[in-house]
Amino acid sequence: MDIYEFTRGTIPLVMSIPHVGEYIPPETEAQMTHAAAERSDTDWYLDRLYRDTATLGLYVLKATYSRYVIDLNRAPDNASLYPGQNVTELVPTSTFAEAALYPAGQEPDDAEIARRLEIYWQPYHAKLWETLTALKNEHGYAVLFDCHSIKSLVPRFFDGRLPDFNLGTAGGESCAPELRAELSNVLSRDDRYTLAVDGRFKGGYITRHYGDPDDDIHAFQLELSTATYMEEEPAVAWREDFADQVRPNLIAMLKVAANWRPV
Repeated sequence: MDIYEFTRGTIPLVMSIPHVGEYIPPETEAQMTHAAAERSDTDWYLDRLYRDTATLGLYVLKATYSRYVIDLNRAPDNASLYPGQNVTELVPTSTFAEAALYPAGQEPDDAEIARRLEIYWQPYHAKLWETLTALKNEHGYAVLFDCHSIKSLVPRFFDGRLPDFNLGTAGGESCAPELRAELSNVLSRDDRYTLAVDGRFKGGYITRHYGDPDDDIHAFQLELSTATYMEEEPAVAWREDFADQVRPNLIAMLKVAANWRPV
């Protein structure tokens, strides 16, 4: 199993999808609890939802391994993205619903975490950095879209129902303010959906680490409520009718990112 799938594009826009993968090596899954088998915290169907973006010419980097193996959107030193709040780790030991992923006392030790960093985490990030650097050298800048989704109700992380669109720019630090404003504007036009900008989800490690407007790399994250394109309960189920409604908003957002140029 390759660590990621990579699709070349023609414009300086990269879409990273770090949590859509579902594969867990059998030897790893054998050490885990039954909670891992459900892959319940996968960013379900995002590659299917964004299928029409192929015509825009963006680059796509898509993970194939489950976030339960290692979380590609966490810092390699496991530093918390939201200090003081309940978060999951670089190598998660529990699900979003706080079910244990390993029997008590059998969580991965430092050596196993280091092994997974080398085998799974580093290749993804090396490819992402290589791509962003090449695009910046060729075009003078690069734009990174970190693509995510999450259930609309996750009490562990936030109270109540999550807004439909959650745009994160590290509090305005990971991209130019003009790009942030244009993205916010296009996502706010459809009154069927709600929008939060740099709210509960300000961007994870990928957005914060690679977004460097002073160095002409502009990054943003969209944390999309899965309720906008699928049934969440009682079981995960794709809804093409939902997807058809929300997809034009996502394409419009990416067209803004594709057409934007630094001042």
